[in-house]
Amino acid sequence: MKFGFHISIRGSIDRAVDRALEIGCDTFQLFTRNPRSWGFTPLDEEEAKAFREKLRRSHLEPVFSHMPYILNLASPDPEIYERSIESLKEEIRRCEVLGVGYIVTHLGSHRGAGVEEGIRRVSRAVERALREAEGDVMILLENGSGAGTQVGSRFWEIGEMLRLIDDDRVAVCLDTCHAFAAGYELRTPEGLEETLTEFDEAIGLENLILLHLNDSVGERGSGIDHHEHIGLGEIGEEGFKLILNDKRLRRLPIIMETPIDERRTDEENLRKVKELAGLI
Repeated sequence: MKFGFHISIRGSIDRAVDRALEIGCDTFQLFTRNPRSWGFTPLDEEEAKAFREKLRRSHLEPVFSHMPYILNLASPDPEIYERSIESLKEEIRRCEVLGVGYIVTHLGSHRGAGVEEGIRRVSRAVERALREAEGDVMILLENGSGAGTQVGSRFWEIGEMLRLIDDDRVAVCLDTCHAFAAGYELRTPEGLEETLTEFDEAIGLENLILLHLNDSVGERGSGIDHHEHIGLGEIGEEGFKLILNDKRLRRLPIIMETPIDERRTDEENLRKVKELAGLI
């Protein structure tokens, strides 16, 4: 099993590799730019070179980029929609330069246009970005928490996107907090089995590339996207023990996006996860 965290690029982007190694990661995720702004600074050539070299000398793989939160690939607003597509194209180019093979993206909200229209818009946006950016980077569609007019919170919605895009450079990232908040049960053997069966029927487990392992502050079905330390939230230790010992999920790289606070460090979350997985 491979475990990692979302890692800061503070100082310079190559520092993310150093930080990932320092806390004992096997894999990691990063933002290549400000996650809350449309604007971006072009990659510094020397920093990008240092990133690639450090990555080459490390055991860290695979590496995942996460798209900025601001984009909305389902937006009915033409300006927001176009900016979102351009943002995704830029990320493909940045990842090509850095040697990062995967981009995780939230899907956005239909803003009242309807789920079906939102699905179509996301599908066209991803298809166009891949075609126009001409990269080999894989796009991972991340499930949502079910808040408001989000698209992609139900598995069938993501499955429909995959069918419409029909490109082997598109797959899926499953976030446990989001799935739980959207109403999927993960805390009991029967609930997890039902959830994974529905995922397989709608999306196909062969299309699941990455697991975002996050506990949930909100209750099941709350729609609240608020991550908690592993085992300290509503999914709890027993739920994560089930998840981490399911043979269908143990093959996946695992990224944690747990809080940064005084209650528990990344190293402590890593130890807890390995304990629940039966590795220590």
